[in-house]
Amino acid sequence: MDVVKRNNIHTFGKGDQPLMFGHGFGCDQNMWRFVTPAFQQHYKIVLFDHVGAGNSDLSAYDTGKYDSLNGYAADILEMCDALELEDVIFVGHSVSAMMGVLSAIRAPALFSKLILIGPSPCYINDENYVGGFDRADVLSMLAYMEHDYPLWADTFAPLIMGNPDKPSLGEELAQSFCNTDPDIARHFAQVTFLSDNRPDLPKLQTDALIMQCAEDIIAPAEVGTYLHKAIRNSTLVQMKATGHCPNLSAPIETIAIMEDYLKV
Repeated sequence: MDVVKRNNIHTFGKGDQPLMFGHGFGCDQNMWRFVTPAFQQHYKIVLFDHVGAGNSDLSAYDTGKYDSLNGYAADILEMCDALELEDVIFVGHSVSAMMGVLSAIRAPALFSKLILIGPSPCYINDENYVGGFDRADVLSMLAYMEHDYPLWADTFAPLIMGNPDKPSLGEELAQSFCNTDPDIARHFAQVTFLSDNRPDLPKLQTDALIMQCAEDIIAPAEVGTYLHKAIRNSTLVQMKATGHCPNLSAPIETIAIMEDYLKV
């Protein structure tokens, strides 16, 4: 299979070091359009769509392969191999952050840094761990998606985006959700929200930046603190940006934090 076509890969930029951007649930590579221009003079920008999202090859979607985040991590490594990338800086938003972590654990020599925006290793509260959701809430949400996916998208997208003073952003996210095949979206949501990658975190050798948004209902502040303690070579930055998608709602702050980290 043509990996470039499968994942709708686009590359541009004047630099040699790859800066690879992974999007979150219900989104596609277009969500990075406000961020990538700041880096294209000095990096090779690599954009892609996860299989099942955007303009990826939907025929490549396999529920068996993508029944865990490891399937998506395998795709990331295949893309790096197909493009002959080295010294990769992987920027992962939301669930893509854990895909980047899993990829770097499997191929530590391939990655120089990880930038994790709104990451979460586990979305479900568990004893002393605060993930943000009770398991019953997640199961209820998945049932809601199955019953009426468009209504779920219209209801939840503004809550996920936050920034009620910028309603167009919530509307854009809702439209992005609705552009995704409902069956694929629900399966992806199930894999995302029921995953638990906490045991993987101590295995990570790659330096990582954790960008924690304020008032993020998907990844609350306790999650960022947990990740920072669990990942030995990590830097935690508390953002002023609110909501779960600072790449759209606060690109200037997102860029500034990334630039400051990459200078280190």
